[in-house]
Amino acid sequence: MGLTEDTPAAVVRRQYLASAAGDLAALRETLAPDVEWTEMAGFPLAGTYRTPDGVTSGVMEKLGQDWENWTAHDDTYVADGENVVVLARYTATHKVTGKTLDVRVAHHFTVRGGLIVRFEQFTDTALVRDAATP
Repeated sequence: MGLTEDTPAAVVRRQYLASAAGDLAALRETLAPDVEWTEMAGFPLAGTYRTPDGVTSGVMEKLGQDWENWTAHDDTYVADGENVVVLARYTATHKVTGKTLDVRVAHHFTVRGGLIVRFEQFTDTALVRDAATP
């Protein structure tokens, strides 16, 4: 899968690479102006974020404040038209508790016109909460 392609899976892959590199400008370039990015109920940043700036400031920057080396390791892509489901793993160390996190996650992306228009996260929020709780 070439990274210059605009297939939905290639767009999503560019988002993961930008996130892993800490390149929030490149990550914003994968998001539609009216993106809806939903972090799961029970997750520390639960809610829906809108606009590329809203997503990076409300999610990625906050994760970076609370966690050391927060990474989403994407490993399996299931693509069906504009829908891309990615099975992945979050790893990180909480900056206050020092506890490590290693939890499976599924992400559902909708990609239109070469941009992510919708994102929904599914993960074991109890494991995330436990790592953040002294």
